[in-house]
Amino acid sequence: MKDKWTINQIKNYLFSDEKASQDILTKLYSDPRKGVKKMLTQYENRLKAQQAEEEHFLEISRFEQELWKKDLTHIVGVDEVGRGPLAGPVVAAAVILPNNFKLLGINDSKKLSKKKRELYSQYITTHALDYSIGVVDAAEIDQINILQASKKAMYQAINGLEQIDYVLIDAVKLEKLSVPSDAIIKGDQKSISIAAASIVAKVTRDKMMENIHEEYPSYAFNKNSGYGTKDHLKAIEDNGLTSYHRRSFLKSLYN
Repeated sequence: MKDKWTINQIKNYLFSDEKASQDILTKLYSDPRKGVKKMLTQYENRLKAQQAEEEHFLEISRFEQELWKKDLTHIVGVDEVGRGPLAGPVVAAAVILPNNFKLLGINDSKKLSKKKRELYSQYITTHALDYSIGVVDAAEIDQINILQASKKAMYQAINGLEQIDYVLIDAVKLEKLSVPSDAIIKGDQKSISIAAASIVAKVTRDKMMENIHEEYPSYAFNKNSGYGTKDHLKAIEDNGLTSYHRRSFLKSLYN
């Protein structure tokens, strides 16, 4: 740093993927320009955010870390999405992550933006040791109820995996598993495997609802994912129910 850098040069340096040199940082902190001080404040905030993500990742990896220490390599995270909507299937995902997996920012799918969920889902499915999807449609939900449908989708997803040592499930107890398991309350916020499953399941179901939207555009399934929004309820009132609607959820509207 022989010559004084421009603000843009400093910005490009501080926010590149390379770690900043302590010598250069020392010189920047002695620079009196307001623009430089602003850049350094942004840089510090970025480091704090990264540190928080590192700490969060370590915290929600603790279930997996304990099991990996016991040489259990195929740890399955299971979660489902779509219990509450008035239309569409319930979808479950089962994901097995490698013990060197790292994705800062991973969390319960509901806490992530649509764009981030899609990026994370692609990363997860690319780097997972294995993953599988289970789907139960609206007609079967009406027959067996939503809890049993959710469990069935989870079993489908688990049975689609080649090898299993242990299963971590979000809240639901699955009694018919042949391997050890643990049902974790708010598991999608406490386990990276369950969080990964929640993301993959959510992205999968959203894409399914977008496809259904092409068939029934009046209901805006691409926006409401089948949930009972005001516009969705108005579309049902105007057009009736589709084959994707859950009659058991809409008894007062279905004749």
